[in-house]
Amino acid sequence: MKFHKVLMTALLMGCLVPSAPRAEEPVTVFAASSLVDVLTSLEKTYEDRSGGDIRISFAASSVLAHQIESGAPADIFISANSDWADFLIDKGLTAKDRTAVLAENTLVLIIPETGKRENFTRLAEFDISAWIGAKERLAIADPDHVPAGIYAKQALQALERWEAVEDRLAIANNVRAALLLVSRGEVPLGIVYRTDAKASDKVQVLTAIPPRTHDPIRYRIARLGTETSPKAQAFWDFLFSPDAVAIFRKHGFIAF
Repeated sequence: MKFHKVLMTALLMGCLVPSAPRAEEPVTVFAASSLVDVLTSLEKTYEDRSGGDIRISFAASSVLAHQIESGAPADIFISANSDWADFLIDKGLTAKDRTAVLAENTLVLIIPETGKRENFTRLAEFDISAWIGAKERLAIADPDHVPAGIYAKQALQALERWEAVEDRLAIANNVRAALLLVSRGEVPLGIVYRTDAKASDKVQVLTAIPPRTHDPIRYRIARLGTETSPKAQAFWDFLFSPDAVAIFRKHGFIAF
């Protein structure tokens, strides 16, 4: 009997001991690879000011959209085009009124830092196939799935250069991988976003690619699910604040 009394007392005391507080869940953001520098800066600024916890996963927009479709937990998705946001809308994972345009970008042709540009005159006269040589390649992101590659293909088609280079491409999983190929000198030429070129001191911009040659490059942000947590909403609101706009512009994006 004494044993049972001691046991009961211990159990009752255990019930009265407060459990350790659970750590707050972070806000999880899935974002296009081309946003790595600016979002890392925005994340730090937001966390320093608010004390919030933001976790960001970067990859090609197509890869992230399929991960979300497969059940990967995320609060916010930022795509480098509207198509992958629309994909998630079609799957019932977000809604049109839960999306917005966050920023815009432009395309550039880049060469390695040590590359020579003496023979370049202007884009309309530029023979890309001659520039890359008989055995070399042009680096772009996957033109079938990755927004940066889709835009690059559109531009090359509009400039009537696609057929000359489509069999001579170094196709990368995302735009940052295409940038890396050029920065390492593994290929003599690449097409990336202006913001990627700005982020690397190992490449130089050969020329800008006219926006009229491709669809507008608009980053579309989506709140996932049917409800947004207060913490995720707070970070969303910050991304549209004047301070965030200034950071986007500092990194070369067009933001409003």
